[in-house]
Amino acid sequence: MNAKPYTGNINTMKKLLLIICCWTVTFASAQQTPAPEQSGTYTIMNATAHIGNGEIIENSVIVIENGKISAIADATTVRMDIRGEKIDAYGMHVYPGIIAMNTTLGLVEVDAVKASDDEREMGTYNPHIRSLIAYNAESRVVESMRPNGVLMAQVAPRGGRISGMSSVVQLDAWNWEDAVIREDDGVHINWPSSFRRTGTWYNPGPIEPSKNYQKQVQELTDFLRSAKAYNTSTSNQELDLKFQALAPVVKGEKNTYFHVNGEKSIRDVLNFIDEHGISKPVLVGAREAQHLGSELARRQIPVLAGRVHDLPAREDEDYDMPYKFPKLLADQGVMVALENAGDMERHQTRNFPFYAGTVAGHGMDMEKALMMITLTPAKILGIDKDYGSLEQGKSATLFISRGNALDMRGNQLIRAFIDGRDISLESHQTELYERYMNKYGEEIKD
Repeated sequence: MNAKPYTGNINTMKKLLLIICCWTVTFASAQQTPAPEQSGTYTIMNATAHIGNGEIIENSVIVIENGKISAIADATTVRMDIRGEKIDAYGMHVYPGIIAMNTTLGLVEVDAVKASDDEREMGTYNPHIRSLIAYNAESRVVESMRPNGVLMAQVAPRGGRISGMSSVVQLDAWNWEDAVIREDDGVHINWPSSFRRTGTWYNPGPIEPSKNYQKQVQELTDFLRSAKAYNTSTSNQELDLKFQALAPVVKGEKNTYFHVNGEKSIRDVLNFIDEHGISKPVLVGAREAQHLGSELARRQIPVLAGRVHDLPAREDEDYDMPYKFPKLLADQGVMVALENAGDMERHQTRNFPFYAGTVAGHGMDMEKALMMITLTPAKILGIDKDYGSLEQGKSATLFISRGNALDMRGNQLIRAFIDGRDISLESHQTELYERYMNKYGEEIKD
């Protein structure tokens, strides 16, 4: 039988070929094979240990056994026998694994290929959507985080009024089941914007009050009231997955993350929290929250401060407001962690240690800045019993850096461990570096 020539739309054929090529490139080089379970013992000697709670041990000894930190002490005052492999880190620094908050790591691989984009679901109210089951542990973007010390992440969905549930993962795993540290830690609500910018992206107009703001707030209020009624009713009723998913929020068992900016909107969120009895609220982004710092501190409402490496939100703001914003809140007693939402956020997540370094460069104590990406996120996520600091009995999730890990010049990792597993620091980027240094290295030196 003679095959007939293809007579369809040539543009359609080109698109299919492009998609195939993108997927081929994406999966031709999967991430490094996850490290096996810890079998031996490690003793890290002579390093400066940054505990993560604000304390430092200048000359430390740390013993890692069975995935845990079995001992940590000051080597100048405590004599301890070396167990297992000795890692001499003289002149180096040890840090707890950095926790990246509010990321879409593992949810998007190639923006131009819809089949690899799982960061958002269709519809407005999606509390039942779980980011965890869409998490791709073999993402090449995920593997590029580890060489900078980012070893854990809160993977959060995007879009709609209620985006869905986030989860906490470690970044060296075969699949999402292996990766998960805390499943469905909280639901994410995108608070309506009380102001909007007119015009277009290329010709922006003035900012004016949003005409739909009150209507959108009322719709959200009605939805939550319905969910509360559904979850407190004792009568038989038809199953509603969306309302059922909000049961942990109604019962105060999980966090409610309010993505909100602007002083007026934040005040409205505080009233909303009071009205609905939300017991575990967290503000995300929260620009202009410094005007309400004392109120947030009194209520013990944590804040995930918006991306540090960003521009001011308003024309009349200080040029360095994004840099000093976390300190302005912390100085008023607010529990502050850093987050990363924004353009190209997945790729920018590797800069988390440098966000903390920038905050330190604008007045914050270096160790307190470190807390904003280690212990404080762990407390907000409810995993601080095991993660977030270098303490005896906690998970051995840590890394060794040649210099100050919050400074891009000093952030040079030599070893990293997740739950005691000696993980690879290789990525497709380090492979490319080595390939072309071998090819052109001598020419570059000359």
